[in-house]
Amino acid sequence: MKLNTPMTRRESIKKMLRISSGIALSATASLASPLSAPAAKKSGMIIEGVGKTDGYSIKTLTRNVFDAAGGINRFISKGDVVVIKPNISWAKKPEFAATTNPDVLAAVVELCREAGAKKIRIADNTIHDARRCFALSGAGKIAKETGAELVYPRSSMMKEMKITGNRLDGDWPVFVPLVEADKIINLPVAKSHSLSTLTLGMKNWIGGVDGNRWGLHQNIHETIVDLARFFKPTVTLIDAIRIMTRNGPSGGSLSDVKTKNTLILSEDPVAADAVATKLFGLKPEKIGFIRLGQKRGLGTYDLDKLNKKRVVL
Repeated sequence: MKLNTPMTRRESIKKMLRISSGIALSATASLASPLSAPAAKKSGMIIEGVGKTDGYSIKTLTRNVFDAAGGINRFISKGDVVVIKPNISWAKKPEFAATTNPDVLAAVVELCREAGAKKIRIADNTIHDARRCFALSGAGKIAKETGAELVYPRSSMMKEMKITGNRLDGDWPVFVPLVEADKIINLPVAKSHSLSTLTLGMKNWIGGVDGNRWGLHQNIHETIVDLARFFKPTVTLIDAIRIMTRNGPSGGSLSDVKTKNTLILSEDPVAADAVATKLFGLKPEKIGFIRLGQKRGLGTYDLDKLNKKRVVL
């Protein structure tokens, strides 16, 4: 039939019957061969690194975890201004697991340097006096050794910004380096928390704001998700080399600490927290902020939807 020739009613009916038959055959074939449907494509990744060899290198484990994800250059580009957000809020030594392990922090700084980052800053709005936190946590020493800039959280470094969500809806003083960076690496330590059960990656963002932070702990699970949606890090690396299993978030006794020799890396903040939850013998869906994080589209705790890799050193 020529394209410029009008289609008759009979021809139209015949064409419709041919299309209907094709659809019916296709549907029949699908019903007859249910196993032939392609598997759902997995998106995102979760890397779990575990140090099992006596005397293993924490820095090497950190590097291997990033390598398993495609290398540091997957996240950091030449010329980037990178901010690393550890949890160094407490004036405690590393062995108490209240703060991010300094060896992990050093390894991440070195990797960013190798990737060609123009500037690397370490930033956390501490709870205890910042200078004491920097000294006791080891962050000050790491900054000096690696050349990273350790940002002191003075009031002039805070900027009023609008944060909206289910719990927060208004202006909050935000730690400026975290919003001016080209890339942010969230680097929390895994530990217990008296109000939120655990403090992991998403909870780490309470250290990204100032103001009435104690007020943020009211309806804390909603607060955590609101802040996580605001900051949106490039990647999260959870330090679970040592974890604090009770009396968190500040702890203070070595009896509160267990050695897990584990690192967890993901671009999905919900998934990262979900994997860390299991180190405490808990189910992700039982933790309020993890459940809310998935509900509000931050990620998933259904780990079967992600590409999973395990690195053992």
